[in-house]
This record gives sequence, C-alpha cells and structure tokens, in this order.
Amino acid sequence: MSIWWSLHLRREAASVPLARRLLLGTMETAGVDPDISYDLSVALSEACANAVEHGGASGPGGPSEAYRVTAYLDGEKCRIEVTDSGPGFARAHAPQVPQPVRFAADDDENGRGLGLIQELADHVHIGNKPGRRGAVVSFDKILKWKKDAPLMAV
Repeated sequence: MSIWWSLHLRREAASVPLARRLLLGTMETAGVDPDISYDLSVALSEACANAVEHGGASGPGGPSEAYRVTAYLDGEKCRIEVTDSGPGFARAHAPQVPQPVRFAADDDENGRGLGLIQELADHVHIGNKPGRRGAVVSFDKILKWKKDAPLMAV
C-alpha cells in the first residue's frame, strides 16, 4: 500500500495546523499507530513552522511566499519533505553528512525545531535545494500499525 500527497502552502501560521491535520487524518484512516502518527505530526509542525518563519522574504508574489509539504506512506515507512524558497541553510548548518542538531538552551524561545525533528524521526536530512535557493527538511519513520488496520502494508 502506498499513499502520497503534496501541498503547496502559503507561508502563514495558519498553514501549519492544516498540514498537521491532513497528515493525522491520513494516518488514522490508514490505521497507523497513534503514537507514531503523533510523533510525525509534531515533527511536521516543526518543519512547517521553520518554513513559515525562515522560508524567505521576497516581495509580494515572489516564490518565497509559499512552501511545499510532501508526505509518502509507502510500505512500512512514512517519509515527509518540507521545502521552501528562502535563503536556505548556511553551509556550516547544512553539512553533506547529517550531524546532530544542537538543542536550544532551556530558556531560549526559539531554536528547538530541528533538534525535535531529529529526536522524533528515524532518519533526518537537512540541507539546501540543489542549484536553487531554499531549504529542504526531510525525515522518515518506520510505521507501526493498529491491529486490523484497513490499509496496513503487507
């Protein structure tokens, strides 16, 4: 069983819960374990919030007014990718070989998102779009299924 969807969203705070609800609804319908669904929905929310906040600031009508979310439930794995058209990550923050992201200090109001994604997902890739402006945050997680899940992978 494979399910995939892709959203082109405005860089507005209201888009974050929309993406999260669509992911949760898809996983519930498919019969994915609620704990796995929750972990992935929190990670997706963090990636979307980063795209909304840091995804670019060009003028009205410019490409950075939007970002894209793509989710794949394929067999035993879910893969999620969030891309924006902002400035991307500085080379020091987007190494070719994935490295752990440093967590923010306890009293910091920002800076926890990428670290949280790494804690919640099995594999994480954080980098820049090849040859273009923009960041790409992708992550995946092995799925667990509820008993008698309607769309469980076989």
